[in-house]
Amino acid sequence: MVRLYSRALAHSAVYAAGVPIPLPLVDAEPRERRDAARNRDAVLAAADDLIAECGVDAVTMEAVATRAGVGKGTVFRRFDSREGLMAAILNRSETEFQQAILSGAPPLGPGAEPMDRLLAFGHARIELNLKHRRLIIAAGSAHTRSYAAVSFGAMHVRYLLGELGVRGDLPFLTTALMAPLEVPILEQQVEIEEMHVHRIIIGWDDLLRRVVAG
Repeated sequence: MVRLYSRALAHSAVYAAGVPIPLPLVDAEPRERRDAARNRDAVLAAADDLIAECGVDAVTMEAVATRAGVGKGTVFRRFDSREGLMAAILNRSETEFQQAILSGAPPLGPGAEPMDRLLAFGHARIELNLKHRRLIIAAGSAHTRSYAAVSFGAMHVRYLLGELGVRGDLPFLTTALMAPLEVPILEQQVEIEEMHVHRIIIGWDDLLRRVVAG
């Protein structure tokens, strides 16, 4: 069974009021044999290629196994189901996103002003969630975001709001800023209301600036 997210806290930290606050990361995969790791990487790479070529809906476990050069049973044993495979792709993407925030290049990563980092976070989260919305549907019940994964972005936003001197109920303000970045809201706006992504980004920027201005 693919391990998605857990409540474990990583030791990477940001600082608020001079006190280190650990940011929760999605779990790394458990340590595995070299050949198993090689097969996993080959399967994930094959799935990436097929998604890029055919779209998520056209990707089957058999097609992924053939592209990766492994048996179909190997894919099922490693990922349990098609939903599990899609969830593993999402989990890997989320881990990369979190690492970019913790140690990547500014403005998403450290080294930029708090406002610039907040703007970069919102833009990246919008684009990533829209990019992966079909994957999230395909992952179905296998894609379950735990407290650790969900709280990562919220803690990051709350910390940066504090750095900007924002007053008020920071947890509530953070929730208000995070909600428009979630897939159901974005999908409603893009698919049903036919909003352009640029409009959504501008709207989120405006909301952020209003919160910061108080």
